[in-house]
Amino acid sequence: MKLTHINIPCLCACALLELSCTNSPNARQGTAIGTVGGAAAGGIIGNQSGRPLEGALIGGALGGVGGNVIGGNQDEKRRR
Repeated sequence: MKLTHINIPCLCACALLELSCTNSPNARQGTAIGTVGGAAAGGIIGNQSGRPLEGALIGGALGGVGGNVIGGNQDEKRRR
C-alpha cells in the first residue's frame, strides 16, 4: 500500500513536467487528453488483471506521450 502513495505523486510530477516542456497549444491539449484517456483505459485494463493502479500509471504515461506527439504534429502542420 505504501507503493501506491509514492506512485501517485510521481505520476502527477511527470505529467506536469511533460506539460511544461511543450509550448504549443495543440501539444499541451493532446498531452492532457492523452494522459487522462490513457490512465482511464489503463486502469480499466489493469483492473482485469487485479492491478488497476499500475495499469493507470502506464496508460497515463503512454497516453500523455502519444497525445503530445500527435498535438505537436498538428502544430507543425499549422505552422507550415
